[in-house]
Amino acid sequence: MRRRITLLVAATTSVVLLAFLLPASALVARVAEARALDAGRVQLQLLVPTVGLDAREEVVAGPLALSDGRRLAVRWSDGTWLGTVGVLGDDPAPAGAEQRETDEGTYLLQPVRREGGTAVLEVFVPAAELRAGVPGTRSVLAGLGLALLLLALLVADRVARSLTRPVTELATTAHRLSGGDLSARVTPSGPADVREVGAAVNRLAGRIGELLADEREAAADLAHRLRTPLTALRLDVEALPAADRERLAADVDALGRGVDEVIAEARRPVREGLGAGCDAAAVVAERVLFWAVLAEEERRPLTVDVPEGPFPVRVAGADLRAAVDAVLGNVFAHTPEGIGLHVAVRLREGGGAVVTVRDDGPGLPVAAVARGRSGSGSTGLGLDIARRTAEGSGGALRLASASGGTQVTLEFGAPPA
Repeated sequence: MRRRITLLVAATTSVVLLAFLLPASALVARVAEARALDAGRVQLQLLVPTVGLDAREEVVAGPLALSDGRRLAVRWSDGTWLGTVGVLGDDPAPAGAEQRETDEGTYLLQPVRREGGTAVLEVFVPAAELRAGVPGTRSVLAGLGLALLLLALLVADRVARSLTRPVTELATTAHRLSGGDLSARVTPSGPADVREVGAAVNRLAGRIGELLADEREAAADLAHRLRTPLTALRLDVEALPAADRERLAADVDALGRGVDEVIAEARRPVREGLGAGCDAAAVVAERVLFWAVLAEEERRPLTVDVPEGPFPVRVAGADLRAAVDAVLGNVFAHTPEGIGLHVAVRLREGGGAVVTVRDDGPGLPVAAVARGRSGSGSTGLGLDIARRTAEGSGGALRLASASGGTQVTLEFGAPPA
């Protein structure tokens, strides 16, 4: 915006200066020419009485070469020339004062009627005298125009800076808010419209903070309310026979862990948002090391291709761990023991990372692969968590299955600069 304002002022000032300087330059040329021609005409008028009185000797005795390169010539009434033969030559005398222009300069002709005929006075004004002082004056005008243009640009830059500074501060605050810093606020300044936008952004930031706080409180209250029936359910399970008690106790424990995760998520002080980030290589290597124990127990060949990072992605570390665990857990849950497993991480074109998990199993049913999402928000294969995490970072999840195995590709976007 600042650059556009400066360019607009530069264009406007240039047009105004051209509208002033071009006519001024032409006027300077016309004034110089008129001054030189007027000097020649004065010289002619001074000689008219002398020629009219037939004072031929005085004309011959007078100077025929004037100042500034002008020349004087007189054709007497008998056709003889005093001085250099002029441009008129032997042509008839003009009826009145006349001006003839050539490449060398301008000739001023003045006829003088006498008893013996008509004499002609001729003054030659060279082209250099007609343009005397014009280049210097035009240089002064050009310098003045350039100085005015620079002054206008300087003033425009100062004014544009005062106008754009509040907008820049407003954009900076908006970026901080999008990055998860809900404490960012704008100091309203500048024009009235910009101040109004700044105040609106401040109100929006406050409202977002209130909504997030209400959301966290509601989720925490709901999770705590589940604790009581969950405890009663655990007590009822303890009273069951041993055959059913172990199976149901495991389910109750899994439900309890889910409730604990909801409470932990609700107690996050600030949502990471666009500012979340972690090293994908480090997180994937950590989770592969965790699952490697189970892979060894089930005699699954495990191939890992995780180069040294960092591979920064726009995902919180806890969310990326949950996504990787969901994909790896899906392999262990839906493929027979002994099936090989391949995990790889590479850079994503344009920034971010790509995590690939491939198994050597029989492949998923075609309907399961095509389904991708269900109306309930789950794929039915434990991949919905991974999909939502990838899409939330600006990436995607791709699932490919064939008789030779299933490959899950997670693309994660790069964190903001």
